[in-house]
Amino acid sequence: MTTHHAPQQAEERETTEGRVFTVTGGDWDELSETVGKADDERIVVNMGPQHPSTHGVLRLILEIDGETVTEARCGIGYLHTGIEKNMEFRTWTQGSTFVTRMDYLTPFFNETAYCLAVEKLLGITTEIPDRATVIRVMLMELNRISSHLVAIATGGMELGATTIMIYGFRDRELILDAFELITGLRMNHAYVRPGGLAQDLPPGAVDQIRELVKKFRKNLPEYDKLATGNPIFKARMQDVGYLDLAGCMSLGATGPILRAAGLPHDLRKSQPYCGYENYDFDVPTADTCDSYGRFLVRLEEMRQSLRIVEQCLDRLQPGPVMVADKKIAWPAQLALGPDGLGNSLDHIKNIMGTSMEALIHHFKLVTEGFRVPAGQAYVAVESPKGELGVHAVSDGGTRPFRVHFRDPSFSNLQSMAAMCEGGQVADVIVAVASIDPVMGGVDR
Repeated sequence: MTTHHAPQQAEERETTEGRVFTVTGGDWDELSETVGKADDERIVVNMGPQHPSTHGVLRLILEIDGETVTEARCGIGYLHTGIEKNMEFRTWTQGSTFVTRMDYLTPFFNETAYCLAVEKLLGITTEIPDRATVIRVMLMELNRISSHLVAIATGGMELGATTIMIYGFRDRELILDAFELITGLRMNHAYVRPGGLAQDLPPGAVDQIRELVKKFRKNLPEYDKLATGNPIFKARMQDVGYLDLAGCMSLGATGPILRAAGLPHDLRKSQPYCGYENYDFDVPTADTCDSYGRFLVRLEEMRQSLRIVEQCLDRLQPGPVMVADKKIAWPAQLALGPDGLGNSLDHIKNIMGTSMEALIHHFKLVTEGFRVPAGQAYVAVESPKGELGVHAVSDGGTRPFRVHFRDPSFSNLQSMAAMCEGGQVADVIVAVASIDPVMGGVDR
């Protein structure tokens, strides 16, 4: 037996068993203090970026002491697509095709916010046909319901409440079917265009949406029965992911996180756009400041969105869905031909047969795009996740000089550390689910 570092006192003696050391000195208090200072128990773990409960490719870097999270950081950028940069190389109208892919759960909000900014730069905000504006509002509110359904479904799944997940995706499918009927696609629609919409509602769309509203009136109470009063569900979410109003204000958190802290801030009421001031609806709040409150807020918002959709259906009047100015209006007389959706043959014959100028103008508008006066505009809409802002800058050309989005998922993700540090590892998942971040919007 050998000693590597000399103790304070060591006596040795030979025995039949070999050499024996008797060590004295040192204090037990000192020893326990030294062990206490050792960081053996404190470890750093990566949750993600491919973890099912991190809402897409979000990487959470957690420093944990046993089961307690002592430090939490977000690692983002795994889904970066360069959408904002790409838009500088496309026409203003083509931008709609890019932005719809950002927060892929809320495509109509991305499109509408972008188009409102472009229309502000063009100075045609008041010229957008009423029918186009009402359809925009209707689609956004249906989209709000489908986004909240995913938030509740995935959040429930992460708690082990798989029934909520099945119900959530079942109901979302009904909305996606309506989107597919109206735009031809379940997501990534590029249906909202600067100046109006790509095309009018197809036959049967209004009836289908009326049926949809009826079905949702029946289905939404099921979430209450399943989750709202469920003691296991409540115990798992109450006081988890706590962030009070002061925390929300200092971290720039908006949407259900802010409203669950008791502040009824909603851009549809405080800075109305698309005629929201003419719709009758309430802004739900909670005073719990936790994950459970955010769940309740989302549930009630879905009911309010149904109210708005019903009002939109009653308001729909026949009329155009694109501005009258032919210098801006993208030729949108579409028809379903044997080769799929495209410009209608009658429209093409009309353009090509009536005047050379019309044909040249059509060609220039599609290939070059319209010019937007130099300037900058900021427009914000209330997306399901919070304030979605668009800062668009034009240098007077046919392409954006710069378009930057203030995405609510990105801003809200800042609150992750405040919600998680000091809590349990298992509660990190609940907190992140209650933020409902979508990485397409975070990374852009």
